[in-house]
Amino acid sequence: MEIRVDDLSGDQVKALITEHLLDMTADTPPESMHALNLDALKKPGITLWCAWEGDELLGCGAIKELSVEHGELKSMRTASAHLRKGVARRILAHIIEEATIRGYQRISLETGSMDSFIPARKLYEDFGFEYCEPFADYILDPNSAFMTKVIG
Repeated sequence: MEIRVDDLSGDQVKALITEHLLDMTADTPPESMHALNLDALKKPGITLWCAWEGDELLGCGAIKELSVEHGELKSMRTASAHLRKGVARRILAHIIEEATIRGYQRISLETGSMDSFIPARKLYEDFGFEYCEPFADYILDPNSAFMTKVIG
């Protein structure tokens, strides 16, 4: 598995982000959905990594710089054909390593509070993320769970 920065121009990446957004809308009310679309993921301060095996896209994840010391995890997604193969764990470990290299002291995330998000929350818990209050521009929302991890 090779993890590398992606510019979101390839068809496989576009399809994965589209799948991610569609999946989020299935479980999340519009006012509670914070997933980024392709244009938002291309904005300065956001880096997206994709995991590849040969020419096959396995998954992706991004980090958004909130400040020089704080990053936000965004757009974690494993391709449907590669679920339960450790893809998300490898991508998350890579992003945490990159955040540490960048000098971030903390990495935070927002995810869903519904049962369909239990696997994601479990993954973050396994990596030492703890539940926290809303951060950045987020507000309390019964459909959201907020987590953070001190890394520096």
